[in-house]
Amino acid sequence: MRDKSLRYFLLVSVVLAMPAMAGLWQMGRFHFHVAMNSWHSALLDGTFLVLTTMANGWVAVAAALLLLLANWRAALMMGLSTGLSALLTQFLKRAVFDLDRPSMFLGQMPGLQLVSGLDLHQHFSFPSGHATAAYSMCAAVAVVIGRRPLAMALAVLAALMAFSRVYLSQHFTEDILAGAAIGCTVSAGVYYLLYKGPLAANKGLDRSPVRRIRTSSGRQ
Repeated sequence: MRDKSLRYFLLVSVVLAMPAMAGLWQMGRFHFHVAMNSWHSALLDGTFLVLTTMANGWVAVAAALLLLLANWRAALMMGLSTGLSALLTQFLKRAVFDLDRPSMFLGQMPGLQLVSGLDLHQHFSFPSGHATAAYSMCAAVAVVIGRRPLAMALAVLAALMAFSRVYLSQHFTEDILAGAAIGCTVSAGVYYLLYKGPLAANKGLDRSPVRRIRTSSGRQ
């Protein structure tokens, strides 16, 4: 079930990314960014502010700690997926690309709608760390739960969290596409390591450290 769950997550993610890739190819980064931000409302502003907060690093840390209630394998699936993909993204954006964010190109995007009161970042745009976190977290949950309908819903949620960065003009579309690719790729690799590869047969990973502590305390 986990195999199919991850496959469905990846499939839906690719399908949702295709229109964005096509629009970016046809219109270019500036025109497409303005087009993607052509509709705004107070309700959408609030919604995407919440969604972008859900893709913060502390959410991934909290999720990994919570999964310790299940077992080490589930917690490592979340921790390694989000941690390794975050390290890769930060290395790429700070040491390799160092590209500017939309706020540095406002003169080339007349009519761009911005969310009032939001502090716009200026540098380290590519790839998007939030998009990376969104996809690595959701992919990890899809693997741990192992249900195809939920995996598809999680792919949609990851896409919305990633899109929030474009809606808020914190990133260009290519930034979130790259972040999504990193999050999916790293999560798939971690899945293979934990569930198919060298660590798949390690029964110790299927135990919960939290339950063991409770059991030991009860015996005392």
